[in-house]
Amino acid sequence: MTLLQLIHKPIESDLVQFNKLYDSMLTHENELLNSILQQIALRKGKQMRLLLTFLSAKLFGEIDKRTYYTAAAFELLHNASLVHDDIVDESNERRGQPSINAAFGNKSAVLIGDYLLGLSLQASANTNTPEVVRLVGESAGTLSNGELLQLRSVYNQEISEDIYYDIIKSKTAALFAKCAEAGALVAGADKNQQELMREFGELIGLCFQIKDDIFDYIAGAEIGKPTGNDMQEGKLTLPLIHALFTVNNPEMFAIAYKVKDGSVSADEVKTLVKFTIENNGIAYANDVIMTLASQAKNIIDSFPSSQITESLNHYVDFIIERNF
Repeated sequence: MTLLQLIHKPIESDLVQFNKLYDSMLTHENELLNSILQQIALRKGKQMRLLLTFLSAKLFGEIDKRTYYTAAAFELLHNASLVHDDIVDESNERRGQPSINAAFGNKSAVLIGDYLLGLSLQASANTNTPEVVRLVGESAGTLSNGELLQLRSVYNQEISEDIYYDIIKSKTAALFAKCAEAGALVAGADKNQQELMREFGELIGLCFQIKDDIFDYIAGAEIGKPTGNDMQEGKLTLPLIHALFTVNNPEMFAIAYKVKDGSVSADEVKTLVKFTIENNGIAYANDVIMTLASQAKNIIDSFPSSQITESLNHYVDFIIERNF
């Protein structure tokens, strides 16, 4: 069995039922809206946040309709944020396919992102659990804050790991954290258990984003984005930041500042990629991931051993071993 199959094993039937519900939510009588929604429905990806919600719920109780709607609320919010992110980043590709803004234009993409956000709020209300509505609302605000922090960072000449972590905690880790917390909440976990799962989700979210950022330095068709793409968009990520401060090469810093002001050339990006790899930036980022993953596993190992804790440990392994 693959890691993904091992993760799915205790919740397979629930995933089938969930996807029927989710697909029904992504249909509409408006022809244009429906055609866009169908494209989104076909791009489910690995549904890592959904899996986290389900496994967190199953750790403390049974998965039911409230769990389905909770997971749907976060999945819809996540997709809304992806649509809006692609507009902000002027990205033409998402998971190796044309982005919604590239396929349908920015105006339609803005509106579809808003529509998905509306569906997310409806799904959270269908849980009949005010705490879930609050968590979804907080997540929407945190995601937007993360994007704004990243935009500000592009134009701010300061370079530091602290700024990088502030961005990825808001942009990525917070949503993983809320998914895990909400799953535990609707299954009847107590406040301490909810907090442990929130912490677990945040650690996993940090691993996920750092791993994603490492891909920017590696050529490969599976990844779905060109090497150096983050730098072309003005983003400096952990591997390069570490290499810059380890070596303290003025020439490399000068190119890094060109990344931030948007004047960097393709050849200069290649130079930074090579510099990062040669000066252990990738190795350092991988070490950080392994430390965070170990902390996440310690949380899961604090619960009685079960098929669900095994799946959650496999979930951690998948996050750190994935190559896409």
